[in-house]
Amino acid sequence: MAEPFVPSALNNNGQAITAAQVDHLPIVASYARRLGLVEIVNRLVPVEMEVEPGVIVLGMVLDTLSGRSPLYHLESAFEACDRGVLFGQEISASYFSDDNVGRTLEHLFDAGTQKIFSALSVAALQRFELSTKHVHFDTTSVNLYGEYLGTNGDGAPFEITHGYSKDKRPDLKQFVLSLLCVDGDVPIVGKLEDGNASDKKINHQVLGDVSRHMKAHGVEDKAFIYIADAAMVTRENLEQAGPFITRLPATYNECERAILSAIDADRWEEVGRIALTAPTKNRPGATYRVHEETVTLYDKEYRAVVVHSSAHDKRRHKRLDRDLDASLKAIKAMEKANAKKRFFCKADAQAAAVDAMAQDTAYHQLKLSVVELPRYARGRPKNNTSRTPVAMEYGLQAEVIEKQHAIARRRKMAGCFVLLSNVASEGEQGYSTAQILRTYKDQHAIERNFGFLKDDQIVNALFLKRPQRIEALGLILLISLLIWRLIEHTMRADLEACDTTVPGWDNKPTPRPTAYMMTWKFKGVMILCIGQQRRLARPLSPTQKAFLRALHVPDSCFTHVPRAG
Repeated sequence: MAEPFVPSALNNNGQAITAAQVDHLPIVASYARRLGLVEIVNRLVPVEMEVEPGVIVLGMVLDTLSGRSPLYHLESAFEACDRGVLFGQEISASYFSDDNVGRTLEHLFDAGTQKIFSALSVAALQRFELSTKHVHFDTTSVNLYGEYLGTNGDGAPFEITHGYSKDKRPDLKQFVLSLLCVDGDVPIVGKLEDGNASDKKINHQVLGDVSRHMKAHGVEDKAFIYIADAAMVTRENLEQAGPFITRLPATYNECERAILSAIDADRWEEVGRIALTAPTKNRPGATYRVHEETVTLYDKEYRAVVVHSSAHDKRRHKRLDRDLDASLKAIKAMEKANAKKRFFCKADAQAAAVDAMAQDTAYHQLKLSVVELPRYARGRPKNNTSRTPVAMEYGLQAEVIEKQHAIARRRKMAGCFVLLSNVASEGEQGYSTAQILRTYKDQHAIERNFGFLKDDQIVNALFLKRPQRIEALGLILLISLLIWRLIEHTMRADLEACDTTVPGWDNKPTPRPTAYMMTWKFKGVMILCIGQQRRLARPLSPTQKAFLRALHVPDSCFTHVPRAG
């Protein structure tokens, strides 16, 4: 929450003058009203409290998106802010006491966090222009500090335990967060899973529920494409899935076969850059080319789009370099061993050379030739006479040769991966190979959401002694993420429709501003309250007005007290 400044002053008419720094929070509150946040939560969470659960939830969301962490002591955070502008009613700061917040979290869990978030995501689809053509799914692990003994009992919704840590912290207990997003990164389903839950198992559960979830949002089967990571690829998941795009794991033999076939065919379709952000000197951006093959998995054929990226996988190249070193070491040992061999018969030497050349390594081979090695009698020869050999032996002379074709092939493979899909390639609903790639690459957007949801200062700070409260807090973070992404989506969609830009970082024009960028543009906005009148301490700048136009939010959001309810 922005630090408020509350001077004590009177104007000439004896009216009190106060000031409060609100920054971007009136914009967040405006989007919460557009979503119907307070009304939906109040309807779904029956309580016998004087406080409205919807207002408490709005307060927690505002605090989460204020940039202040950790999330706690809301009472002091809202003590000196303009609560009328933010909440649409003049309420006491004591409304947000820790007791009220804690009890509200428990009521949210009792009412069903999934039900509440589902109602909000339905409202988001109804009130904002969001595409449901592509549904992205992914999971991440969230670390927690503490013992959390017996969390799988006592009605706990999930088990906090050790599992595969995507943050490389196997020493910490965790839970797994799964997220289903539309239009790139707008969440419509979020769920907390057991800390040791398998991605493959979670994918199976989601595939069973995704049709039901989408129908609740007014989207019928086969009207959307399910996009997930490689954990989706199992027999059960492929049999259950509708239209999908995923990544074929390298552990499948068909993956390597498809890549090698594409390399050998060498008939790539150039796609070029697909990133929407402009390249920079330090981040030049990857270029792509694609080639389509067919693979057979579990007795069924699928489309396999082999993708070659200019930003080669550094990890794979390091592994290849290690393999090359091992191959060279092995062939040098073979060279040394063959150099010691001696033969009395040239035919035997030639036969040995043929056998040795057949014993190559993955990336090197020996080229052997037979050389004569005369053997002389002991002692020094007589003066003015040459030495005469008493016998002729034969040895092997070796030359180490790199398998350049094999190495080049492997280096090309290092920059390749395979996308698996059952989406048709032709017809009205058909997707080209380039479209398959572009659609899958949108999956990276969901990773940004995980960064938002995994701030350990927030997740570990508030009311986390019971998994029930962790799940309720997870709901608050998901609602915050939903509003955050709706803000960003609205700005970008408006700028694209108007073919215009707003001043971004360093005032450079950008058609794709982020929600975080927006918060910086409104830093320092202050409201003056003079009696019952409100006004801005200083007029909004042209940049701020440009952002408000893209956000579809009026200037009056900073000075007008909206009607509650």
